[in-house]
Amino acid sequence: MNGYLAFLLYLLAILGFVAVTLWMNSVLGPKPEPTELKLEPFECGATPVEQSNVKAVPVKYYALAVVFILFDLETVFLIIWALAAQPLTGALVAAFAVFTVLLVVIMLYVWRTGLLEEVTQ
Repeated sequence: MNGYLAFLLYLLAILGFVAVTLWMNSVLGPKPEPTELKLEPFECGATPVEQSNVKAVPVKYYALAVVFILFDLETVFLIIWALAAQPLTGALVAAFAVFTVLLVVIMLYVWRTGLLEEVTQ
C-alpha cells in the first residue's frame, strides 16, 4: 500500500472517530437546564467577592508568550534534528546554520525591541 494512501486512511479514521464521538455526545449526552445558580461565576466554592473581579491581562504578556512558544518549539526541533542528523553531512550543517541564524535574529529582535524589559517592569 502506498504510504500516502495509508496516511489518508488513518486521517479519515481519526476524523471519523472524532465526528462520531461528538455526534453521540450531542445525541445521548445530558442536556442540563441553565439555571441562575449554574450561570453564577464559581470562586473556589465561595460566594464571589466582586461581580467583575477578572482583570484584563496586559497585551505585552501575550507578545512574551508568543516569543516563549517560538523559542520552545525551536529548541524541541533543534533537539530532534540533533538526534536525527546521522551521518552529519554538509547539507545538514548548512541547515543547522540557517536555523541557528534565525534563532539569533529573533533573539536580537526581542532584545532590541525591549520586550523582556517591558514585562519585568
